[in-house]
Amino acid sequence: MAGDLPKYYFRVRENGAFVFRVDTENRQRRIDMDQIAVVNIRKAEIKPHGDRVLSEADIAAIEEWMAERAEILAHRDMDDIFRAVDYLNTTTQWAQSRATDEQLEDVTDALLLAMHDLRTVLVRKKADRLMKGE
Repeated sequence: MAGDLPKYYFRVRENGAFVFRVDTENRQRRIDMDQIAVVNIRKAEIKPHGDRVLSEADIAAIEEWMAERAEILAHRDMDDIFRAVDYLNTTTQWAQSRATDEQLEDVTDALLLAMHDLRTVLVRKKADRLMKGE
């Protein structure tokens, strides 16, 4: 099983990951993980850990992971937005058919402000796109 492990392990954190080199070729036949870098996806930065010098293979593996991770996060962002559309629809149905006056009183102002803010941004962004000729 240990022979099937990847060469690198990425401990995901909010803006990227800590990168470890995985070593199973030792006398104790145990898994050693040696931190070699810290990655910041938003800034597209790879910082060697401590006084490490990253090999070309290290950098290539990290850059490949960064590209794959960026795709995953972009997909999740869009999935979250489509879920928000679903939540808006179910919220509308709830407000129309099941909500009590007291429940509506509790949420109406917050919902109206959030929807107004969203609408303002969406209208402005659409106008910007139209002005650019998209």
